[in-house]
Amino acid sequence: STMCTMHANSNSCGHIAHVVGSYEAVLPLIRDLTDAILTPSALFDIYWKYDPMATALLGVLLSALFCIIAGPLTRDYSWVDRLWSVLPAIYVWHFYAHSNGDQRLLIMGVLAGLWSIRLTFNFARKGGYIVGHEDYRWPELRRRMSYFAFQLFNISFISLFQNWLLLAFVSASYVAYLGRGIPLTNVDYAAAVSFFMFFILETVADEQQWAFQKKKHSIPQSLRKGDYASGFYTHGLFRFSRHPNFFAEQALWWSFYFFAVAASNQVINWSISGPLILSILFQGSTTFTEELSLAKYPAYRLYQRTTSRLIPWWPGPSLEELQQKQD
Repeated sequence: STMCTMHANSNSCGHIAHVVGSYEAVLPLIRDLTDAILTPSALFDIYWKYDPMATALLGVLLSALFCIIAGPLTRDYSWVDRLWSVLPAIYVWHFYAHSNGDQRLLIMGVLAGLWSIRLTFNFARKGGYIVGHEDYRWPELRRRMSYFAFQLFNISFISLFQNWLLLAFVSASYVAYLGRGIPLTNVDYAAAVSFFMFFILETVADEQQWAFQKKKHSIPQSLRKGDYASGFYTHGLFRFSRHPNFFAEQALWWSFYFFAVAASNQVINWSISGPLILSILFQGSTTFTEELSLAKYPAYRLYQRTTSRLIPWWPGPSLEELQQKQD
């Protein structure tokens, strides 16, 4: 376009054109795949022929289709949750495979791989990969919605939207692919250090929560005291934030976005939509999580009064102090 020509020093128009072209290429890609489905060598050629965003988008559609079908068949709607820790890293390494060994994408792939391994381990030890072990939100939503309404929700939000989001919040890696060969900058190093710091923060928060829940369930109800009696953890990192793991999860993907800033030389580019939408989704998810916690744990309302919701901050009086005042 004329606007793109006028702004020759900016990569914005070219990048957006690549993204639009990738969406448009999905149907021809599907046609080529159906023609070559029985010829492995032809499938291999197709993989390298198409823009990697087009093949990633096809991956989104296939994984969404699987989740749409698997949910009602198994009466378990947590299939996206089982893919959540795996697909983002696969997408990053997919872009790296097309990049001729780009250094920036290699760093991004290693960081996404670390995140993937840790989250997969954390999810597995909670029994997340056992069929029938659903995310606690879905049974509650099924209770509130009609069967038809929930199936529409499964198709639109749980399966299609969330699978698209798994690609969206690592779309900085596609920007890095488009800018492959551009030397690393201080922004890249800062993004890597920031990502790793928030990765450590999330790891510590999850470990503290895991240790608390494990010990809580080992103590008979009549013998529980303090947080174990209240039912939820308010010490460690949870003294400064009610959801330090949620905060760290969002922050590390915002850090990841800055690799796209370095690759595009633009503080704001189209891939910001991924971490932005993820953060918006977390706001709704956190509100719903806290609604369920309030219904389950009466003392949680006191905890809300003294402790920051997401961003770690200096806390007010401890839960024990507030409970003593009430008594």
